[in-house]
Amino acid sequence: MANGGKQLRVWCSAFACALLALVQADGLFVDITYLDSAVAKGAVCLDGSAPAYHLAPGFGSGVNSWLVHFEGGGWCNNVTTCLQRMHTRLGSSKEMAKQVAFSGILSDTPDYNPDFYNWNKVRVRYCDGSSFTGDKEEVDPSTNLHYRGAKVWKAVLEDLLAKGMDRADNALMSGCSAGGLTSILHCDRFHQLLPVGAHVKCLSDAGFFINVKDIAGESHAAAFFSDVATTHGSAKNLPSSCTSMLPAGMCFFPQNEVKQIQTPLFILNAAYDSWQVRNILIPGGSDPHWRNCKHDISQCSAKQLETLQGFRDHFLEALEGQGSSSTRGLFINSCFVHCQSEIQDIWFAPGSPVLGDKKIANAVGDWFYDRSPFQKVDCPYPCDSTCPVFKTS
Repeated sequence: MANGGKQLRVWCSAFACALLALVQADGLFVDITYLDSAVAKGAVCLDGSAPAYHLAPGFGSGVNSWLVHFEGGGWCNNVTTCLQRMHTRLGSSKEMAKQVAFSGILSDTPDYNPDFYNWNKVRVRYCDGSSFTGDKEEVDPSTNLHYRGAKVWKAVLEDLLAKGMDRADNALMSGCSAGGLTSILHCDRFHQLLPVGAHVKCLSDAGFFINVKDIAGESHAAAFFSDVATTHGSAKNLPSSCTSMLPAGMCFFPQNEVKQIQTPLFILNAAYDSWQVRNILIPGGSDPHWRNCKHDISQCSAKQLETLQGFRDHFLEALEGQGSSSTRGLFINSCFVHCQSEIQDIWFAPGSPVLGDKKIANAVGDWFYDRSPFQKVDCPYPCDSTCPVFKTS
């Protein structure tokens, strides 16, 4: 999940604990790979440590297929918030877990992941705070902060190409939250690195952040991303189709560049994205009367629901900018969640969310393999009875 400048806190609900038990019983645990050779190239985390990823090799018919998944974790927008991340897993590979569980789209079991289970699957760790767009050479000795996200992205992809991705028949770049934004911003660049003739597409999960005012009428998100772009020197690594027309910070909003992306792209998102509701629509310090509603949509008053329905309207309006090409995929449900491809019970399991009688895994798989297009938008809350129930505090 993303968290705008603050370290993520994970709350273990009964659902999450049950999911953890499922992953521990049936999941795939994958060791970390430190990319030490990248340090000499200046491709480093915020603290100057080496980038890292986890790779589960493909097998059987999937040996020449690659799924490269970028994890989320928000952004830092100034020296203070970057320093707060610097000595956490979101700013240093020294603080990362040595193993992570692969589940959902990263699962190696066909019963849990029918179309991608035997692919080479990579989870790229996120430690730069800029959705892999930062590019400043200078390092202030008083902070030792390194803004090198774009170099990290390039170094990781070059290493994967050398490990066999240069022979890929199929490739999918995906990501969740800030990683989902990464998969949009770098989609065409990813395609250009793959062999000519390879089947290449991109999937953004919970990465379609929208430019909407908060409940106080302030452009909180726009100001935040403007600061991210300035702090990290992101402009040169954001899509030029956008930066040639708008300030760099505005190009962190996919609505401003998604139409120009040439590579087939699938947008998986909740219309009531819980992180966007809690951090963009109702940011910290907002009216305390929103506290219960922003953490549990079932606790919203009728008037508060009107505001959330307005947010959904803005979200769908922003989506319209991508056009209706058949190469585009859409799975926009009405669940109050954030990130759905990594969670097994949402991605593919009995009781998973459905749209048009398809679970997310089936919709993405059919779209990737050109079995059938998928572009569906759910009816407004609370019509979808297949949504999971999450309650956080």
